[in-house]
Amino acid sequence: MGNTNAKGVWSRRDFVKTAASLALGHVASRSVLAQSGPNRGVLAYVGSYTTPIDGGGNGKGIYRFEMDARTGAFTRQKLVAGTPNPSWIVIHPSKKYLYSVNEIVNQESGSVSAFAIDPTAGDLTPLNSVSSKGRGPAHMSLDASGRYAFVANYAGGTIAVLPIVEGGRLGTAVDIHGDSGSVGARSATNAPPGSFAISGHDAPHAHMIAADPGNRFVLAVDLGQDRIYVYRFDANSGKLTLSEGTSFVSFPTGDGPRHFVFHPNGRWIYALGEESSTIAFFLYDAMAGTLALQQTISSLPAGFAGTNFTSEVVISPGGRFLYAANRLHDTITICAIDSSGRLKLLGEVSTMGDYPRHCTFDPSGDFFYVCNQRSDSITCFKAHRETGLLSFTGQYTPVGTPSIVTFLS
Repeated sequence: MGNTNAKGVWSRRDFVKTAASLALGHVASRSVLAQSGPNRGVLAYVGSYTTPIDGGGNGKGIYRFEMDARTGAFTRQKLVAGTPNPSWIVIHPSKKYLYSVNEIVNQESGSVSAFAIDPTAGDLTPLNSVSSKGRGPAHMSLDASGRYAFVANYAGGTIAVLPIVEGGRLGTAVDIHGDSGSVGARSATNAPPGSFAISGHDAPHAHMIAADPGNRFVLAVDLGQDRIYVYRFDANSGKLTLSEGTSFVSFPTGDGPRHFVFHPNGRWIYALGEESSTIAFFLYDAMAGTLALQQTISSLPAGFAGTNFTSEVVISPGGRFLYAANRLHDTITICAIDSSGRLKLLGEVSTMGDYPRHCTFDPSGDFFYVCNQRSDSITCFKAHRETGLLSFTGQYTPVGTPSIVTFLS
């Protein structure tokens, strides 16, 4: 399986060589998901930047693809929504609607747009757009019931709760919270030597918001404040209330928390430090809505020096492996998750592109996709369930400034 160093961690060269040598093998023929039309494969939707933010603006909006469940290839590309800067998209639990942020920063507020999904072709029909209640919305999610959308406005430093009303349309925000004060240090505490990963400690910057698996609490990340806030969620009114006692957990100053992911067991949370290039593991108390730090590791190989920004963190469908995307280093870091939730670095694989903004598995867990924002491509990898390794399939899908890919499953 390749040579290891004294700590038992593969070098990048050995890791890539090992991953590349693994045969693609037979891809299990799994049930074709979301197949309401004849001979239709799994559908993928890709958001893109239409104007430059942190890179180019070569996209045209939201694209629809068909995914070949045997090979992972994206085919039949179609622009299905010419909406501005749909940098984050989510699909309603009913599979009938798609929602997109419009990451607009040169106005008082960005917006969020709703679309109906055609059950046969997967095309999108615009329903409405409403204010996101802050500049530059960068992330959104839905509560478990599909009645509310949560939005994080990065440039504005606010979060908002939008009701989803009859017919899938979005209503005016029922709750808004703005972060203020307590901005962290300009340089990350845990940054690699020589790092100039300085991007977000000029002001509060809400970067992610999502409900916990029980739909009782909502967690909101503020990169500028180096905090993850915990709000109690009223599923009847949509209101958010800061938890009594400890209402947030702090990261080391300047580390800049970005995105987090819950383990399938609902008790473990893994959060990225964007400017420190770290992965933090927390125990989560679902009854109290509290987080307790257990471990912090680097997302970069030993000896790395220079600048890198993490972007996305993903857990394999079986919960055995964690994947983190590194921008500038342009790799996906792969970690094993042990029985206590702690991480062990296995190595990394090149994204075969530039500036990976987002990565995810397809619904079957057989393939792994990376949106390479600055090289205008999505790359596809075969996921090996037993080892956690990723093998590049050789497939590039050209998309202008891709920001996110999500599947209709």
